[in-house]
This record gives sequence, structure tokens and C-alpha cells, in this order.
Amino acid sequence: MNFLQELWNYITSRKKWWLAPVIFILLLIGILIVFAGGSAIAPFIYTLF
Repeated sequence: MNFLQELWNYITSRKKWWLAPVIFILLLIGILIVFAGGSAIAPFIYTLF
């Protein structure tokens, strides 16, 4: 949790707002891969990448 707080402080203090959508998309892709890894739709999701 400390990492996320430091990352947020860096984004706000350095005015690097373009990093927020990039990090958000990377988190969504990571969550999708983790949750789909054990499901029946895994072969279909892996063909997207």
C-alpha cells in the first residue's frame, strides 16, 4: 500500500498525469490475466495477446 501512496504522490507532485491511465490499463490487463488463468475462457483471452 505504501508503494501506491508514493506513486500517487509522485504523479501529483511532478504533474505526470499521463502516467495514471497507463498504470490503470496495465493493472487491468494484469488482473484479467490472473483471473482468466484458471477459467475456461483462458485460451480465448490468451489469443488476444
